[in-house]
Amino acid sequence: MRDTKESRLLLVLLIAIAFALITVDIRGGEDSPVQGARRAAATVFGPIENGLSSMVNPVGNAVSAVRDSGERHDRLAALEKENAELKAKLGSDARNRSRLAQLDGMLKLAGRGQYGIKGAQVIAIGAAQGFSWTITIDVGSRDGIQRDMTVLNADGLVGRVTTVGPDSATVLLANDPDFTVGTRLEGTGELGFASGQGDRPLRVQLLNGKAQVKKGDRLVTFGSQGDKPFVPGVPVGVVSRVDPSGGDLTRTVYVTPYVGFSKLDIVGVVVQAPKKDPRDAVLPPKPKPTPTPTVTVTVTPSAPAGEERASDEDEGESYDGNRDMAGDTGGSEEPDAQSTDSQQP
Repeated sequence: MRDTKESRLLLVLLIAIAFALITVDIRGGEDSPVQGARRAAATVFGPIENGLSSMVNPVGNAVSAVRDSGERHDRLAALEKENAELKAKLGSDARNRSRLAQLDGMLKLAGRGQYGIKGAQVIAIGAAQGFSWTITIDVGSRDGIQRDMTVLNADGLVGRVTTVGPDSATVLLANDPDFTVGTRLEGTGELGFASGQGDRPLRVQLLNGKAQVKKGDRLVTFGSQGDKPFVPGVPVGVVSRVDPSGGDLTRTVYVTPYVGFSKLDIVGVVVQAPKKDPRDAVLPPKPKPTPTPTVTVTVTPSAPAGEERASDEDEGESYDGNRDMAGDTGGSEEPDAQSTDSQQP
């Protein structure tokens, strides 16, 4: 449409009519003169509006769903993060409880043996030097650690310190093939030398070829000159097999160590030896033997054979007596019948 004087006048006229209709509609309320026209328009254009709404609403719902899904995703991510943190905390608490238990057991062992120890944590396990069985601990020369000090944990002998740095040290484990420690048998005091065999039991050569030793006997460290590298009385392990004595000068036994070398965590370095040999005082209490279950059989005494037979005979007599009584009754009836017959003509 061209922008002419007539078109402008028409636009002004239409606007004036619109304002007039709005005024009349507002003042009329429900009785507005345009109410009928509004209803007619609703009747005509209502279905069209509903169709357009049904077409537009899925799009709006989809947009809303995408927006809400983003919020749900953020909420889910936050919950997953909280869950992971909770699991990590629970795992950390369990690990801390395990470490506290290990530390408590080690302190009790050190107390029984009167050892002065420096607690440490294992920070590395592996072949730091060739194929040796070693661990690295987080204490060193700054903590008073020196070469050839005994290392133990809550279970017993772990090994000895071989190299020392300012803040760490390397420990050669007792199951290493190059490891040897003097041992003493519980009770009898028989001496020997234990050598590591990797993941197999320790091999112990008893100096007395006729030593009385059996499966289940226990060994502790004998101790070294000047208490280095080994202090006395540290539990070593339990005899699991004894080689037959063949008249040799020594006798070989195999010992299962108390310490699990593949799961070391908290250990202690003995920085002060005991004033006297604790001997067997550091060994754990012996396990109580499992009682053998007993089965009690109750036998009910039976009557002698003679008494059983007598009882049977008594029963037979009682039965026969009843039968005789019945026979006697029948006999008494027969004479009566005969006498009756004799009286008939």
